[in-house]
Amino acid sequence: MSVYQLNPLDDPRWPRFLDRHPDSSVFHSTGWLEALRRTYGYEPVAFTTTPPAQELENGLVFCRIQSWLSGGRLVSLPFSDHCQPLAEGPSFTEIMDWLNTSRSLKHWRYVELRPLSGTDTLRSDLVKSGSFSFQTLDLRPDLDVLFRSFHKSCVQRKIHRAERERLAYEEGRSEVHLSQFYELMLLTRRRHGLPPQPQVWFRNLLRSLGAGIVVRVVSKDGQPIASMITLQFKDVLVYKYGCSDSRFNNLGCNALLFWKAIQDAKRAGHRKFDLGRSETGNPGLISFKENWGATSVPLLYYRQPAQQPAPLISGWRGRFAKNVLSIMPNSVLTATGRLLYRHIG
Repeated sequence: MSVYQLNPLDDPRWPRFLDRHPDSSVFHSTGWLEALRRTYGYEPVAFTTTPPAQELENGLVFCRIQSWLSGGRLVSLPFSDHCQPLAEGPSFTEIMDWLNTSRSLKHWRYVELRPLSGTDTLRSDLVKSGSFSFQTLDLRPDLDVLFRSFHKSCVQRKIHRAERERLAYEEGRSEVHLSQFYELMLLTRRRHGLPPQPQVWFRNLLRSLGAGIVVRVVSKDGQPIASMITLQFKDVLVYKYGCSDSRFNNLGCNALLFWKAIQDAKRAGHRKFDLGRSETGNPGLISFKENWGATSVPLLYYRQPAQQPAPLISGWRGRFAKNVLSIMPNSVLTATGRLLYRHIG
């Protein structure tokens, strides 16, 4: 077999291939890839064993990252919770062999994969580079059955509390919705001592994904207090970003957001709610998702070769940076995010 290279943003075979493939996700889509390119300058590329004149039978999609701070590499895909390789068996082996041979010529420090399943069949020379927990909720049961499956005190009562508080809910894709979301994102990232993603990233997602993205906002007396961004692809709804003003969390605002998203997903005929990855060191977040009846499975990232890339900030420097970020003015905090995220992907 031979390995061929294509640009998934320009090759009309790529979206047709995604429509056919059962393991494709929003993170494989041209909308997600276009937002990455527009925001961070990452160049998307896919590799396949299918000749150019034929419809694609397989493909591994990556972004080329060139960074003076963190080095050059191929990642499948930056800022994606998961990106299942859409190739298996001999075709997967052929593509990975070609990438391994080309790595030194292309000046890639490593190649990273973020598979969602089938990790037991991956090559022995792929070394684990990250470990997370991944939660999904089966949306096939009736809505009332789903509601009864939610944790009574941690979910059901909070939804009822939000209704008693007459919290207002709205959704959309306007600049107003984005601004409301981003103000709450700044609060949340500051609370966690982390830089926020640049606002242009979310603006480019809205522009590139179109109807496949929704900003959801909950307000109290006209003041936005919680928000989330969900993505849609085929019959899957994906929870990607969430934020809130913690002073109002006891009102059930986050529970109301998830409940509204689930109701929308059911009306749209979705079969699964992808709740995204959780850090294994964050049991509170994992429990929050499991309280909705979600199933947890390990999510492992892999890299070739085995050399561990040095973290940008670690140890006491990381703790110091978190303390500094938590007290930065908004203008400095957002500027820090714009500077760093280009090198993190």
